[in-house]
Amino acid sequence: MPHLADSLAARESRLAARQIFTEALAQSTIQQAFARHVGCQGGTLRICEDLYPLDAYERVSVVSIGKGAHSMAQALVERVGESLSGIVAATTDPGPQLRGFRYFRGGHPLPTAESLAAGRAILRYVNYQPPHALVIFLISGGGSAAVEHPIDPAISLDHLIATYRALLHCGAPIADINAIRKHLSAIKGGRLARAAAPAQQVSIMISDVPENALDSLSSGMTMPDSTTVAACYGVAELYSLVPELPPSVAELFSNRLLEETPKPGDPAFAHSRWWPILSNASVLRGAAARAAAERLAVEVDNSCDDWDYAKAADYLLDKLRALRRGVSRACLISGGEVTVKVTGNAGAGGRNQHFALYCAQRIAGENITVLSAGTDGIDGNSAAAGAVADGSTVERARSLGLDPAAALAGFDSFPLFDSLGDAIVTGPTGNNLRDLRILIAW
Repeated sequence: MPHLADSLAARESRLAARQIFTEALAQSTIQQAFARHVGCQGGTLRICEDLYPLDAYERVSVVSIGKGAHSMAQALVERVGESLSGIVAATTDPGPQLRGFRYFRGGHPLPTAESLAAGRAILRYVNYQPPHALVIFLISGGGSAAVEHPIDPAISLDHLIATYRALLHCGAPIADINAIRKHLSAIKGGRLARAAAPAQQVSIMISDVPENALDSLSSGMTMPDSTTVAACYGVAELYSLVPELPPSVAELFSNRLLEETPKPGDPAFAHSRWWPILSNASVLRGAAARAAAERLAVEVDNSCDDWDYAKAADYLLDKLRALRRGVSRACLISGGEVTVKVTGNAGAGGRNQHFALYCAQRIAGENITVLSAGTDGIDGNSAAAGAVADGSTVERARSLGLDPAAALAGFDSFPLFDSLGDAIVTGPTGNNLRDLRILIAW
């Protein structure tokens, strides 16, 4: 017999939330974005509003970086042809590799030795371009850890990993985290563009950052940097980071030794163009369309982007309850990311499952369903993209001998949701368009 709170309507609502998420992913693929925005005819490459006559360049090179690196390179080759060559630095095994491309599998969310190898190879590759070359950069989320080259040789791989770990656990928004990453790197914050100059450069971008912070995507390797060393010092002070940093990095902050990154107007960008062709907004449109097809009263609210998970959850749940008044079934859709400050020895999970488990306690016994998941198919250190919770989650978990409060306190949400069958497991999607939260009230 199902538990009292685990009614047929609750199960149907969990299924509806899953279907909305799945449809949103299906409507926001890299292949579809390239089909809309990239083409090649008569030897002329079209990227959005730009035209590039390929025969006019001494060399055409491709550098593809991030979680969508292989998918983007594959989509470009399908449109231009197998004459292209370059480097692909992804975070997962791409399977069959493209001819003419050298592959690296960097780390995520922490860099690895392969991340450093990718960084060295890419810098060498773009440095040796002839003056009249075209370099096509394909940039997607996850590149910050997948490709790295410390600006100070004293920063070892172990120190780099410790720095990334401290940044990821401090609770800062991704833009602040990436500001520091930029200033510690010889490849980020526009320094890759500087290395490739004076070649013609164009960046095709699949964005997993806020719409107004495109230079934060994979720590802005090919764009002018809007952040400053002063801002980095401010972030470090606000989140008490210096005591958590390894000596080689802490010294740069304590002695104010960070070097400024290239800014707008720098000659490095004189021949550069940037085109975002897919973003979180694409996922939200797909989710909203599917929710409307489910005959839900739909509203989209992104105002809690980069908020603390608890503040964001409370805000969205209150908004959903207000939206439900006067309608039989309501759906609130929210994009972007929430922050979680991890303390102690964390278990298995990520920000999406942590958000969902917190919501489960706030909606116990209510006719509300909450799904939170990452479009890249990866949530923290777990095997899931996220999770779905509803008013029956707490009761069902306790019936299995699980303690939701303890799981939340220990940042160990994945085992609980996995036991309930409510983890969202997609595997790596080869895409990265930030997170999606779907809240349904019936």
